[in-house]
Amino acid sequence: MTALPFRPDATGGSLYLRVTPKSARPGIAGLFQDADGKVSLQVKVTAQPEKGKANEAVIDFLAETLRLPRKAFTLTAGETSRLKTVHIAGNPAAIEQTLSHLIQDQTS
Repeated sequence: MTALPFRPDATGGSLYLRVTPKSARPGIAGLFQDADGKVSLQVKVTAQPEKGKANEAVIDFLAETLRLPRKAFTLTAGETSRLKTVHIAGNPAAIEQTLSHLIQDQTS
């Protein structure tokens, strides 16, 4: 699996996630490929999946990990699902490069 779960656009891009709430510790757990072949970044958070707590934790984690302001992230799909889409505002090439390095570090 070498496809990146990020689709750039004019204002940044969409990041596809598979979120695991109630984990022992937050982190990136590599890539996940579903039966349709769609690739998602697996993200673990410690928050409960209730009242948007896990979604907030995902945004906080991504902001810290990608070193971008929290306001650069918008949940665009999957509010109540494990599979989520987050739009990231910013330079798409820089975001893609940072994600590539993070994923490469996880699979090495």
